[in-house]
Amino acid sequence: MFSRIVGATLIFIGMVATAGAVTLAVSANSNAWLAGMPAGATASLADVGSAQAPAQVNDLLLAHGVALGFSATGITDHCSEVESCGFAGAEGDSGEGSFRHTTGAENGIADLLAPIDSLIGVFLDSTQPDQGAAPDSLDFSTSTARDFASLSPLLKQPFFIGDGLRNDATTVQSFIVPAGATRLFLGTMDGFGWYNNTGSLGVTVTQLRELAVQVDEPATFVLAATSVIWMYCCRRRH
Repeated sequence: MFSRIVGATLIFIGMVATAGAVTLAVSANSNAWLAGMPAGATASLADVGSAQAPAQVNDLLLAHGVALGFSATGITDHCSEVESCGFAGAEGDSGEGSFRHTTGAENGIADLLAPIDSLIGVFLDSTQPDQGAAPDSLDFSTSTARDFASLSPLLKQPFFIGDGLRNDATTVQSFIVPAGATRLFLGTMDGFGWYNNTGSLGVTVTQLRELAVQVDEPATFVLAATSVIWMYCCRRRH
């Protein structure tokens, strides 16, 4: 007589509608090309970290495949109060159109073409970004390019966020965390000289879902909440 375990599976799966949310202020002075750089680093002709450093999103799970959603309120202007180029919300100033970063890829962070004054973000790993080459740039200059359901940017590849909604102003867009990401920074779009920008945005970042992670192969399960399950079966012979 003996017993034999004929199947053993350890599965960890998370499927949650909303696993967490963080709200933070993003100043118009937040320059994404200073993300992950030390105090005193320079970017965009006249900006210096940490004075013009972008806002870092803390206390939110960043793991490969996690989908994030964004919402934003407030107004910013890429000019000083004296110059007053015109305030705009998180979608950017449609009257002025899209701009590139004047110095292109900088500090290991890719260039970007996006509406001026729009909310943008960039994912980084734990290393200083200028220790490696920048990836290709993304282009969000058209309404169609900004009307995505889901976006999967690379590390060090700035991306357009705007108000976090598709063109119907109702459907929430999802932003997929890339492999290796440990940090997320938010800023506003400008060509150069964030130091004299005015205004700020209130941004809420929400974890929309956590994708399944299978620890030890076999079967597939769908659970409504995070769980650890041991499945086994015993057969007895006489």
